[in-house]
Amino acid sequence: MANPHAGEVALIVDGERRVLKLTLGALAELEAALGADTLVALIERYEEGAFATRDVLALLLAGLRGGGWQGTPADLARADIGGGPIVAAKAAAQLLARAFTLPEAGHDGL
Repeated sequence: MANPHAGEVALIVDGERRVLKLTLGALAELEAALGADTLVALIERYEEGAFATRDVLALLLAGLRGGGWQGTPADLARADIGGGPIVAAKAAAQLLARAFTLPEAGHDGL
């Protein structure tokens, strides 16, 4: 089961339940994929509802990689996402929100 308090999101990819998470390594990969764009610009696009399919794919790929998936961008582009594009976009938005939301007071692990 995905743990939202750990920033995890569950998604069905090609019939398999996967746990996605934006680890530091996954975030670095996401920044590289965005090129000249920034994570702040990506967050703003999501907040404004102006994100693109490439944003969804980049976020999902980074989250899958953070969850241990070894597939390629081409594998993800061809994958069947349970629930379709709407569920994919929602999962990507949840990943982004959970990666940049402070934990509840007393639950920061410090």
